[in-house]
Amino acid sequence: MEQTHGAAHRVGILVFDGVKLLDVAGPSEVFTEANRLGAAYELVLCSPGGEQVVSSTGMRIPVDADANADTNADDVRFDTVLVMGGDAFPGHPVGAELLAAARHLAGHASRVSSICTGAFILAAAGLLDGRRATTHWKHTQTLRRSYPEVLVEPDAIFVRDGSVYTSAGVTAGIDLALALLEDDHGDELARSVAQSLVVFLQRPGGQSQFSPSLRGPRPQGPLLRAVFDAVAADPAGDHSVSRLASRAGVSTRHLTRLFQNEVGMSPAKYVELIRFDAAKAMLDAGHSVTSAAERAGFGSSESLRRAFVSRLGVSPRAYRQRFRSTQRQRRPAPGIRAAGIPAKD
Repeated sequence: MEQTHGAAHRVGILVFDGVKLLDVAGPSEVFTEANRLGAAYELVLCSPGGEQVVSSTGMRIPVDADANADTNADDVRFDTVLVMGGDAFPGHPVGAELLAAARHLAGHASRVSSICTGAFILAAAGLLDGRRATTHWKHTQTLRRSYPEVLVEPDAIFVRDGSVYTSAGVTAGIDLALALLEDDHGDELARSVAQSLVVFLQRPGGQSQFSPSLRGPRPQGPLLRAVFDAVAADPAGDHSVSRLASRAGVSTRHLTRLFQNEVGMSPAKYVELIRFDAAKAMLDAGHSVTSAAERAGFGSSESLRRAFVSRLGVSPRAYRQRFRSTQRQRRPAPGIRAAGIPAKD
Protein backbone atom coordinates (compact mmCIF):
# COMPACT_ATOMS: atom_id res chain seq x y z
CA MET A 1 0.00 0.00 0.00
CA GLU A 2 1.65 3.22 -1.12
CA GLN A 3 1.09 6.18 1.13
CA THR A 4 -0.07 9.33 -0.64
CA HIS A 5 2.73 11.92 -0.60
CA GLY A 6 2.10 14.57 2.01
CA ALA A 7 -1.02 12.90 3.41
CA ALA A 8 -1.13 11.25 6.82
CA HIS A 9 -1.86 7.54 6.85
CA ARG A 10 -4.72 7.24 9.33
CA VAL A 11 -4.63 4.21 11.65
CA GLY A 12 -7.79 3.46 13.60
CA ILE A 13 -7.14 1.47 16.77
CA LEU A 14 -10.23 -0.25 18.17
CA VAL A 15 -10.07 -0.59 21.96
CA PHE A 16 -12.59 -1.71 24.58
CA ASP A 17 -12.80 -2.43 28.30
CA GLY A 18 -10.32 -5.20 29.12
CA VAL A 19 -8.17 -4.60 26.05
CA LYS A 20 -4.63 -5.97 26.38
CA LEU A 21 -2.47 -2.91 27.00
CA LEU A 22 0.59 -4.28 25.19
CA ASP A 23 -1.57 -5.05 22.14
CA VAL A 24 -2.21 -1.32 21.94
CA ALA A 25 1.21 -0.03 22.96
CA GLY A 26 3.41 -2.32 20.80
CA PRO A 27 2.04 -1.48 17.33
CA SER A 28 1.52 2.16 18.34
CA GLU A 29 5.22 2.48 19.17
CA VAL A 30 6.15 1.04 15.76
CA PHE A 31 4.15 3.69 13.92
CA THR A 32 5.25 6.48 16.26
CA GLU A 33 8.91 5.52 15.81
CA ALA A 34 8.35 5.46 12.05
CA ASN A 35 7.05 9.03 12.28
CA ARG A 36 10.30 10.09 13.95
CA LEU A 37 12.11 8.68 10.93
CA GLY A 38 10.03 10.44 8.32
CA ALA A 39 6.71 8.58 7.99
CA ALA A 40 3.34 10.23 8.57
CA TYR A 41 0.97 8.01 10.55
CA GLU A 42 -1.95 9.47 12.46
CA LEU A 43 -3.08 7.17 15.27
CA VAL A 44 -6.73 7.44 16.27
CA LEU A 45 -8.00 5.49 19.28
CA CYS A 46 -11.62 4.42 18.86
CA SER A 47 -14.03 2.66 21.17
CA PRO A 48 -17.66 1.60 20.93
CA GLY A 49 -19.54 4.70 22.08
CA GLY A 50 -16.43 6.90 22.11
CA GLU A 51 -15.86 6.55 25.87
CA GLN A 52 -12.51 5.94 27.55
CA VAL A 53 -11.76 2.29 28.33
CA VAL A 54 -10.01 0.41 31.12
CA SER A 55 -7.17 -1.83 29.91
CA SER A 56 -6.11 -5.27 31.18
CA THR A 57 -3.75 -3.61 33.66
CA GLY A 58 -6.40 -1.28 35.05
CA MET A 59 -4.87 1.69 33.23
CA ARG A 60 -7.43 4.00 31.67
CA ILE A 61 -7.07 4.75 27.97
CA PRO A 62 -8.65 7.96 26.61
CA VAL A 63 -10.03 7.65 23.08
CA ASP A 64 -10.36 10.04 20.16
CA ALA A 65 -13.47 8.82 18.35
CA ASP A 66 -16.64 6.76 18.50
CA ALA A 67 -16.08 3.65 16.39
CA ASN A 68 -19.78 3.60 15.54
CA ALA A 69 -19.96 7.23 14.41
CA ASP A 70 -21.81 8.26 11.26
CA THR A 71 -20.26 6.74 8.13
CA ASN A 72 -19.90 10.18 6.58
CA ALA A 73 -17.73 11.44 9.42
CA ASP A 74 -14.08 11.84 8.45
CA ASP A 75 -12.89 10.60 11.84
CA VAL A 76 -13.99 7.02 11.15
CA ARG A 77 -12.39 6.73 7.70
CA PHE A 78 -9.03 5.00 7.96
CA ASP A 79 -6.28 3.61 5.79
CA THR A 80 -5.64 0.89 8.36
CA VAL A 81 -7.76 -0.47 11.20
CA LEU A 82 -6.21 -2.44 14.07
CA VAL A 83 -8.57 -4.53 16.19
CA MET A 84 -6.96 -5.27 19.54
CA GLY A 85 -7.28 -8.40 21.69
CA GLY A 86 -8.24 -8.97 25.30
CA ASP A 87 -8.22 -11.70 27.93
CA ALA A 88 -12.01 -12.06 27.66
CA PHE A 89 -11.61 -13.87 24.35
CA PRO A 90 -12.24 -16.59 23.49
CA GLY A 91 -13.88 -17.38 26.84
CA HIS A 92 -16.73 -14.92 26.32
CA PRO A 93 -18.76 -14.03 23.21
CA VAL A 94 -18.05 -10.75 21.46
CA GLY A 95 -20.57 -8.13 22.59
CA ALA A 96 -22.98 -6.68 20.03
CA GLU A 97 -21.61 -3.14 20.35
CA LEU A 98 -18.01 -4.23 19.87
CA LEU A 99 -19.01 -6.46 16.97
CA ALA A 100 -20.82 -3.58 15.29
CA ALA A 101 -17.81 -1.31 15.84
CA ALA A 102 -15.44 -3.79 14.16
CA ARG A 103 -17.73 -4.21 11.17
CA HIS A 104 -18.26 -0.46 10.89
CA LEU A 105 -14.57 0.40 10.94
CA ALA A 106 -13.62 -2.46 8.62
CA GLY A 107 -16.20 -1.27 6.11
CA HIS A 108 -14.46 2.10 5.87
CA ALA A 109 -10.80 1.06 5.78
CA SER A 110 -8.34 -0.01 3.10
CA ARG A 111 -6.92 -2.80 5.25
CA VAL A 112 -7.93 -4.47 8.50
CA SER A 113 -5.71 -6.15 11.07
CA SER A 114 -6.16 -7.92 14.39
CA ILE A 115 -3.72 -8.33 17.24
CA CYS A 116 -3.73 -11.55 19.28
CA THR A 117 -7.30 -12.54 20.29
CA GLY A 118 -8.64 -9.63 18.25
CA ALA A 119 -8.94 -12.36 15.61
CA PHE A 120 -12.00 -13.64 17.49
CA ILE A 121 -13.63 -10.24 17.01
CA LEU A 122 -12.93 -10.28 13.28
CA ALA A 123 -14.08 -13.89 13.03
CA ALA A 124 -17.31 -13.19 14.90
CA ALA A 125 -17.91 -10.27 12.54
CA GLY A 126 -17.56 -12.64 9.56
CA LEU A 127 -14.47 -10.80 8.32
CA LEU A 128 -12.23 -13.89 8.33
CA ASP A 129 -14.57 -16.30 6.52
CA GLY A 130 -12.67 -18.07 3.78
CA ARG A 131 -9.42 -16.37 4.79
CA ARG A 132 -6.18 -17.61 6.32
CA ALA A 133 -5.65 -16.28 9.85
CA THR A 134 -3.90 -16.85 13.15
CA THR A 135 -4.13 -15.87 16.81
CA HIS A 136 -2.33 -16.64 20.08
CA TRP A 137 -1.01 -20.22 20.13
CA LYS A 138 -3.19 -21.02 23.16
CA HIS A 139 -6.33 -20.30 21.18
CA THR A 140 -5.68 -21.42 17.60
CA GLN A 141 -7.61 -24.68 18.04
CA THR A 142 -10.52 -22.83 19.64
CA LEU A 143 -10.58 -20.39 16.72
CA ARG A 144 -10.62 -23.31 14.30
CA ARG A 145 -13.44 -25.09 16.15
CA SER A 146 -15.53 -21.98 16.74
CA TYR A 147 -15.21 -20.60 13.22
CA PRO A 148 -14.76 -23.49 10.77
CA GLU A 149 -14.87 -21.10 7.81
CA VAL A 150 -11.57 -19.58 8.95
CA LEU A 151 -8.40 -21.23 7.63
CA VAL A 152 -6.30 -21.15 10.81
CA GLU A 153 -2.49 -21.24 10.58
CA PRO A 154 -1.47 -22.14 14.15
CA ASP A 155 2.29 -21.61 13.87
CA ALA A 156 2.32 -18.25 12.07
CA ILE A 157 3.56 -15.07 13.79
CA PHE A 158 1.23 -13.14 11.49
CA VAL A 159 -0.80 -13.92 8.39
CA ARG A 160 -1.70 -11.72 5.46
CA ASP A 161 -4.65 -12.68 3.29
CA GLY A 162 -5.44 -9.92 0.84
CA SER A 163 -6.14 -6.74 2.78
CA VAL A 164 -6.77 -8.60 6.05
CA TYR A 165 -3.95 -9.27 8.51
CA THR A 166 -3.98 -11.25 11.77
CA SER A 167 -1.20 -11.75 14.29
CA ALA A 168 -0.27 -14.20 17.03
CA GLY A 169 -0.12 -13.30 20.70
CA VAL A 170 0.73 -9.96 22.32
CA THR A 171 4.24 -8.97 21.13
CA ALA A 172 3.48 -10.43 17.68
CA GLY A 173 1.52 -7.21 17.20
CA ILE A 174 4.91 -5.52 16.85
CA ASP A 175 5.87 -8.01 14.12
CA LEU A 176 2.61 -7.28 12.32
CA ALA A 177 3.02 -3.51 12.60
CA LEU A 178 6.54 -3.79 11.16
CA ALA A 179 5.12 -5.79 8.24
CA LEU A 180 2.48 -3.11 7.63
CA LEU A 181 5.18 -0.46 7.79
CA GLU A 182 7.30 -2.38 5.29
CA ASP A 183 4.31 -2.60 2.94
CA ASP A 184 3.89 1.17 3.17
CA HIS A 185 7.49 2.39 3.12
CA GLY A 186 9.78 -0.51 2.23
CA ASP A 187 12.25 -2.60 4.14
CA GLU A 188 14.81 0.14 4.87
CA LEU A 189 12.50 2.20 7.10
CA ALA A 190 11.00 -0.94 8.67
CA ARG A 191 14.50 -2.22 9.46
CA SER A 192 15.47 1.12 11.02
CA VAL A 193 12.40 1.04 13.25
CA ALA A 194 13.07 -2.58 14.27
CA GLN A 195 16.67 -1.71 15.13
CA SER A 196 15.55 1.32 17.15
CA LEU A 197 13.06 -0.81 19.12
CA VAL A 198 15.61 -3.65 19.48
CA VAL A 199 13.37 -6.29 17.91
CA PHE A 200 13.62 -8.61 14.91
CA LEU A 201 12.36 -7.26 11.60
CA GLN A 202 11.46 -10.88 10.81
CA ARG A 203 11.36 -13.08 13.89
CA PRO A 204 13.04 -16.47 13.34
CA GLY A 205 10.73 -19.47 13.66
CA GLY A 206 7.01 -19.64 14.32
CA GLN A 207 5.00 -19.15 17.49
CA SER A 208 5.05 -22.87 18.37
CA GLN A 209 8.47 -22.28 19.91
CA PHE A 210 6.70 -20.29 22.65
CA SER A 211 4.23 -23.05 23.47
CA PRO A 212 5.17 -25.00 26.61
CA SER A 213 3.88 -28.29 25.24
CA LEU A 214 2.94 -29.85 21.91
CA ARG A 215 1.13 -32.83 23.37
CA GLY A 216 -2.24 -33.67 21.94
CA PRO A 217 -5.47 -34.35 23.82
CA ARG A 218 -5.66 -37.11 26.41
CA PRO A 219 -7.58 -40.21 25.28
CA GLN A 220 -10.92 -41.09 26.84
CA GLY A 221 -10.42 -44.84 27.22
CA PRO A 222 -8.33 -46.42 30.01
CA LEU A 223 -6.44 -48.66 27.58
CA LEU A 224 -4.88 -45.76 25.68
CA ARG A 225 -4.35 -43.74 28.83
CA ALA A 226 -2.14 -46.57 30.16
CA VAL A 227 -0.19 -46.59 26.89
CA PHE A 228 0.22 -42.80 27.00
CA ASP A 229 1.47 -42.92 30.59
CA ALA A 230 4.05 -45.58 29.69
CA VAL A 231 5.41 -43.50 26.80
CA ALA A 232 5.54 -40.33 28.91
CA ALA A 233 7.34 -42.15 31.72
CA ASP A 234 10.16 -43.30 29.40
CA PRO A 235 10.27 -41.32 26.12
CA ALA A 236 13.53 -42.99 25.05
CA GLY A 237 12.19 -46.52 25.49
CA ASP A 238 11.12 -49.01 22.82
CA HIS A 239 7.75 -47.68 21.71
CA SER A 240 7.31 -49.33 18.35
CA VAL A 241 3.71 -49.94 17.32
CA SER A 242 4.08 -53.68 17.91
CA ARG A 243 5.55 -53.10 21.39
CA LEU A 244 2.77 -50.65 22.33
CA ALA A 245 0.12 -53.08 21.02
CA SER A 246 1.64 -55.91 23.04
CA ARG A 247 1.65 -53.73 26.15
CA ALA A 248 -2.03 -52.89 25.60
CA GLY A 249 -2.97 -56.50 24.78
CA VAL A 250 -4.46 -55.66 21.37
CA SER A 251 -3.44 -56.07 17.74
CA THR A 252 -1.39 -53.35 16.01
CA ARG A 253 -4.35 -52.66 13.72
CA HIS A 254 -6.72 -52.20 16.65
CA LEU A 255 -4.25 -49.97 18.49
CA THR A 256 -3.80 -47.78 15.41
CA ARG A 257 -7.58 -47.51 15.06
CA LEU A 258 -7.92 -46.47 18.73
CA PHE A 259 -5.25 -43.78 18.32
CA GLN A 260 -6.93 -42.35 15.24
CA ASN A 261 -10.39 -42.39 16.81
CA GLU A 262 -9.42 -40.94 20.20
CA VAL A 263 -6.53 -38.56 19.49
CA GLY A 264 -6.49 -38.17 15.71
CA MET A 265 -2.98 -39.43 15.07
CA SER A 266 -1.00 -42.64 14.64
CA PRO A 267 0.90 -44.28 17.53
CA ALA A 268 4.23 -43.40 15.88
CA LYS A 269 3.19 -39.77 15.53
CA TYR A 270 2.26 -39.61 19.20
CA VAL A 271 5.56 -41.13 20.32
CA GLU A 272 7.38 -38.57 18.16
CA LEU A 273 5.44 -35.73 19.80
CA ILE A 274 6.21 -36.99 23.30
CA ARG A 275 9.89 -37.34 22.50
CA PHE A 276 9.97 -33.86 21.01
CA ASP A 277 8.16 -32.47 24.04
CA ALA A 278 10.61 -34.21 26.37
CA ALA A 279 13.63 -32.89 24.48
CA LYS A 280 12.18 -29.39 24.54
CA ALA A 281 11.69 -29.59 28.31
CA MET A 282 15.26 -30.84 28.78
CA LEU A 283 16.63 -27.92 26.78
CA ASP A 284 14.54 -25.58 28.95
CA ALA A 285 16.12 -27.21 32.01
CA GLY A 286 19.64 -26.57 30.71
CA HIS A 287 20.60 -29.89 29.10
CA SER A 288 22.88 -29.80 26.07
CA VAL A 289 21.44 -30.61 22.65
CA THR A 290 23.28 -33.96 22.61
CA SER A 291 22.04 -34.90 26.08
CA ALA A 292 18.45 -33.91 25.28
CA ALA A 293 18.52 -35.93 22.06
CA GLU A 294 19.77 -39.05 23.78
CA ARG A 295 17.51 -38.83 26.83
CA ALA A 296 14.41 -38.16 24.74
CA GLY A 297 15.02 -41.05 22.37
CA PHE A 298 16.08 -39.22 19.21
CA GLY A 299 19.35 -41.14 19.00
CA SER A 300 21.40 -38.26 17.64
CA SER A 301 21.57 -34.49 17.85
CA GLU A 302 21.08 -34.32 14.07
CA SER A 303 17.74 -36.13 14.35
CA LEU A 304 16.67 -33.66 17.03
CA ARG A 305 17.84 -30.75 14.90
CA ARG A 306 15.71 -31.92 11.97
CA ALA A 307 12.69 -32.29 14.25
CA PHE A 308 13.13 -28.79 15.68
CA VAL A 309 13.58 -27.14 12.30
CA SER A 310 10.56 -29.00 10.95
CA ARG A 311 8.28 -28.16 13.87
CA LEU A 312 9.49 -24.80 15.14
CA GLY A 313 11.54 -23.35 12.33
CA VAL A 314 14.62 -22.99 14.56
CA SER A 315 17.43 -25.31 15.58
CA PRO A 316 17.50 -26.80 19.11
CA ARG A 317 20.66 -24.79 19.83
CA ALA A 318 18.93 -21.54 18.83
CA TYR A 319 15.88 -22.50 20.89
CA ARG A 320 18.02 -23.28 23.94
CA GLN A 321 19.83 -19.94 23.72
CA ARG A 322 16.56 -18.07 23.29
CA PHE A 323 14.77 -19.61 26.26
CA ARG A 324 17.50 -20.49 28.70
CA SER A 325 17.31 -19.13 32.25
CA THR A 326 18.18 -15.46 32.66
CA GLN A 327 20.09 -16.47 35.79
CA ARG A 328 22.25 -18.73 33.68
CA GLN A 329 22.82 -15.94 31.15
CA ARG A 330 23.96 -13.55 33.86
CA ARG A 331 26.44 -16.04 35.33
CA PRO A 332 29.96 -15.03 34.21
CA ALA A 333 32.07 -17.52 32.32
CA PRO A 334 35.22 -18.82 34.04
CA GLY A 335 38.12 -16.37 33.79
CA ILE A 336 35.85 -13.40 33.00
CA ARG A 337 35.53 -10.45 35.36
CA ALA A 338 32.06 -9.75 36.70
CA ALA A 339 30.93 -6.58 38.49
CA GLY A 340 34.52 -5.39 38.69
CA ILE A 341 35.73 -8.38 40.71
CA PRO A 342 38.82 -10.16 39.34
CA ALA A 343 38.13 -13.76 38.41
CA LYS A 344 40.04 -16.44 40.24
CA ASP A 345 42.45 -18.54 38.25
